[in-house]
Amino acid sequence: MITNFDDYCIHQTAAPIAQPSQSDRNFYDRYWFNGMDAEGTYIFEVGFGLYPNRHVMDGHFSVSTGGRQYAFHGSRRAPHERADTQVGPLAVTVIEPMRQIRVRLAPNEHNIACDLLFTAASIPHEEPPNIMYDDGHLIMHNSRFTQMGYWEGHFEIDGQRFEVSRAFGTRDKSWGVRPVGEPQGGAPGLLSGDPGVYWCWNPINFGDFCTQMGTFEDREGRPTQVSADLLPLYVDPADIPRGEDPGLIEMTQVEHTIVWEKGTRRAASAQVHMVDANGTEYDIALEPLLRFQMLGVGYNHAEWGHAFWKGELETAREEWDLGAMDPLEYQNLHVHQVVRATMGERVGMGTLENIVIGRHARSGFKDFFDGAE
Repeated sequence: MITNFDDYCIHQTAAPIAQPSQSDRNFYDRYWFNGMDAEGTYIFEVGFGLYPNRHVMDGHFSVSTGGRQYAFHGSRRAPHERADTQVGPLAVTVIEPMRQIRVRLAPNEHNIACDLLFTAASIPHEEPPNIMYDDGHLIMHNSRFTQMGYWEGHFEIDGQRFEVSRAFGTRDKSWGVRPVGEPQGGAPGLLSGDPGVYWCWNPINFGDFCTQMGTFEDREGRPTQVSADLLPLYVDPADIPRGEDPGLIEMTQVEHTIVWEKGTRRAASAQVHMVDANGTEYDIALEPLLRFQMLGVGYNHAEWGHAFWKGELETAREEWDLGAMDPLEYQNLHVHQVVRATMGERVGMGTLENIVIGRHARSGFKDFFDGAE
């Protein structure tokens, strides 16, 4: 299975590049992006994944604006060539690694299109690996980096064109193993005893620096993984350091509090408190402005979930009235919100990601799908 990338000195195993180092069918390689304007009138997101052992590549482009959310979905048989990152009319192209990436959704029968260029403003910052076992079986083990930047270009929905000029952007790139696609057969795992997940993630652009925070918690609200850092932002991507940034400030203490919107599991407001090694404190208040449902880019989607086999090439369009969606339906629990952030006199823009499934004592959630009281 020799492909073009085998001509580069990038091999990590004795196998060709197109052959993963492991046979786990849930091995994946994935892009995610979002972009938003300063007024919080729109947010667009992109998801694009390769699942070589499932022979699937899929991609999504979704926009939330004016109380509605629109989504393009596409899926194909995975190509062997790693440079082939296109699903039907949707393509993700690395113009310059870690500096510029183009996302283009060519005009198509679903009347959703875009041509957008992401330009980095920070280093690609590596986050702690996610590791999870189910009764001794490794079901999640991945690496991920997050990078801040800006967008230029446009997107179109049903003939209405939205110009994008220096829109705030965040992206991540992750790879490894995580639960995706159709579930495997055989005996069920043992996580069903007290199932659930709590994840909160919050990258914020403050202009000349950004903050990045993420945490998993157990059912009682105790962090099982938490990290937060402050990183410089750069006007000229040529000035971004290669490797780690000497200006990075690692936090040694991280806490967050969410006030939940009544009857939901999404934030009405939030606070983040961080302390660095020198004892300097950082307090950030978050004000949600706009909601984005993550099923628009495939998360928890019953039909267009990540890595589902759809055939040689299939595409589709969806559209939702955000006000009419049941906030406690399983596929709607995973939410991104555009937030305005205040830290002292500094004001920034960014993303607040929440997914809470199952019991979470610190939030007051007692059952699997109950909302805030």
